[in-house]
Amino acid sequence: MARKTPQPLKKPGFAEFITLMAFMMSLVALSIDTMLPALSVIGKELGVMKENSNQLIISMLFLGMAAGQLLYGPISDSTGRKPAIYLGYAIFILGCLLSLFAMSFPVMLAGRVLQGFGAAGPRVISLALVRDQYEGRKMARVMSFVMTIFILVPMIAPALGQAVIMLAGWRAIFATFLVIALVSLVWFAIRQPESLEVQKRIPHSLKRLQTTLKEILTNRHALGYTITAGLVSGAFIGYLNSAQQIFQGKYALAERFPLYFALLAFSLGSASLFNAKLVVRYSMHSLCRRALFTINGISAALLLVELLQHHDPTLALLMVYLLITFFSTGILFGNLNALAMEPLGRYAGVGAGVVGSLSTFISLIIGTAIGQSYNGTAIPLTAGFFVVSGASLGVMRWTDKKDP
Repeated sequence: MARKTPQPLKKPGFAEFITLMAFMMSLVALSIDTMLPALSVIGKELGVMKENSNQLIISMLFLGMAAGQLLYGPISDSTGRKPAIYLGYAIFILGCLLSLFAMSFPVMLAGRVLQGFGAAGPRVISLALVRDQYEGRKMARVMSFVMTIFILVPMIAPALGQAVIMLAGWRAIFATFLVIALVSLVWFAIRQPESLEVQKRIPHSLKRLQTTLKEILTNRHALGYTITAGLVSGAFIGYLNSAQQIFQGKYALAERFPLYFALLAFSLGSASLFNAKLVVRYSMHSLCRRALFTINGISAALLLVELLQHHDPTLALLMVYLLITFFSTGILFGNLNALAMEPLGRYAGVGAGVVGSLSTFISLIIGTAIGQSYNGTAIPLTAGFFVVSGASLGVMRWTDKKDP
């Protein structure tokens, strides 16, 4: 009896594809922002002595992501998109289980590293899936819709974390991650066909990765904007690390913290959408310089107020400052990565992984330093944005300097 040839998967519709890609890409943001209300609770239960050490629950996820971004691009180019995504989900699920049953802080941190390493897979390869199936204006349209959905996650994630803690305790947050990961994995496996044809696959090569890394390190434009992206992201990670302590500790917002976080997340996300219109009228370089000057100027002003008055700004003043700062940061995120990738056309796939990994390592160091400097005031965060924006302007000036 003849064996039936398996029928290829039918592609999901446009709306379903966009929703699925946004769902998969959101795994990273969900793994970060949902945890924020739980940091102090986890620290107390696992015997953490220094409150600032709780921030490592956030930082370690970025460490895993930085390493993971180097892995998944080359694997997906050589084996196909789906096997690489399956690998990422498997590692993420393992990390969730480790954190779920952690009885000590080091085990919790190990689980978080694995979660970051695993979540990098769906995050990175989702972009490749979009690129495989769409190009030009169609791709831009798809990414605009994906980012619109993606913006909603940071807005609702802390509220989700707060609700889960109140109903079932902090360990249930990791159970929630498991359910979301399994649902999206099954959805992806059943509905999304392989998008990279066998004849288009490129054998994995360590030499190819080394060549791309050398290209970036010896190209002033690529290196400069990679460093700048890392600096800017570092200040934002510093905010993520200390947000819970600032809002729930310093300003005693308690259960209202997710609402304030959502407002700031909306400012950041709306800037990404607004940027799509701005780049039609202004160059990416010009937009980045204006955004950095804005952050630097208002950070200097607020820092001066804090130092002269010897106390923190009012909550209203801090929120105005952060809304402007995060809108400017949202303008920077997409443009800086695009500028870093401009000279890497020959190495687009691996180049994106290397640029992402290098910038994430830089941001991890800076963000951890800012977060660990928290002293019960908003001064370390304000000073961090001031120093980072000033350094970024200096790096941009060096990057755009013409050789004699």
